[in-house]
Amino acid sequence: MNSPDTIIHTHVDPRIPTQLGRYRIQSELGRGAMGVVYRAHDEQLGRPVALKTLYMGEDAAAEHAVRFQQEARAAGGLNHPNLVTVYDVGRDGDWAYLAMELLEGVELRDRLASSRVSLAMAVDIVRQVALGAGVAHAKGVVHRDIKPANIMLVHGRHAKLMDFGIARIPTSDVITQTGTILGSPKYMSPEQIAGNEIDHRADIFSLGVVLHEMLTGTTPFNGADVNQLMYAIGHAEPAIPSRLNPDVPVVLDLIVAKTLAKQPADRYQTAEALAADLLTARSGLSGAADDEADAEAPMSAGVSMTSFTPLAQSFATTQSMTRASFAPDMALLSVSRHFDSSAALRQLMGDDQLAPPPPPRKRWRRGPWLLAATLAAALFTSLAIVFG
Repeated sequence: MNSPDTIIHTHVDPRIPTQLGRYRIQSELGRGAMGVVYRAHDEQLGRPVALKTLYMGEDAAAEHAVRFQQEARAAGGLNHPNLVTVYDVGRDGDWAYLAMELLEGVELRDRLASSRVSLAMAVDIVRQVALGAGVAHAKGVVHRDIKPANIMLVHGRHAKLMDFGIARIPTSDVITQTGTILGSPKYMSPEQIAGNEIDHRADIFSLGVVLHEMLTGTTPFNGADVNQLMYAIGHAEPAIPSRLNPDVPVVLDLIVAKTLAKQPADRYQTAEALAADLLTARSGLSGAADDEADAEAPMSAGVSMTSFTPLAQSFATTQSMTRASFAPDMALLSVSRHFDSSAALRQLMGDDQLAPPPPPRKRWRRGPWLLAATLAAALFTSLAIVFG
């Protein structure tokens, strides 16, 4: 039985080169599905680099060579503070190499394994990655494997998205014809799991999975094996963050829900739009000065929930359509969790979740109160549908 975390790795040639082009290899940094990454010294420019290598000898899989070259094309044209910078690409004998900036930091995967992060830090990290991914998307590049292992934290909380090894660009053909799943199943979108054509909105789904994991300590979809996991991603409703972590404010519940919509059309349509909502939500979180904070307060009274009413209304409509289109057999969803709508309404009605009411007026005026009542009714109705 395959583990839901199973990733198929290609063979890495055991021979270790000492020099590739102008790069003198110093030590191994890590191994992945697409080769070995070394710490190396650029003898021409006198700077340290991370050198990603792939053996291209006769026994090398042609498909892996194509993917490696595609990474060079995809990442080489991108420039953003939240994306790893590619300096050079070349070939030396049987070895292809990709020279990148050497990042001194920790992978988000390792950071999460060591301790929890604050709500503010979780929002900051996903927002940064969304901004970087948005630049890639604008150039037609879809990462396809956004996960904590591909996010590096530099200087504590500056996030950089790495590893475009299975990225897709507009002129590329289908990478694999063998049915192999490219990427990490827990972070994949429903369309990616199904083997359908994907676009940048698959990355937005993956960002939602990462955000959910940081907010709650667990990914939203799980299963005893790969098949159960894939079914859950395609059909099960995700666990609501605030049910697993009561400190999570409702606005983050809404943002996560929209990123994890089953249908791409129901998600954020751009990474920039996701980043904008995260920035608004972040303004209501008490900010941690460093990455060691263990907890954050709920949304402050200064953030009005009415700012997110369009988000709630939009998601309520599309969520009902999504449920109707999938109509899962709930008897098979032993791994799914379901949200208690009555508990959601009680939480929404708590004083710490909503902006304070306006000061009382001396005269009763029908217009403003009618508008306020309409907004409140729309918000509660929408959220009841979302979480019901």
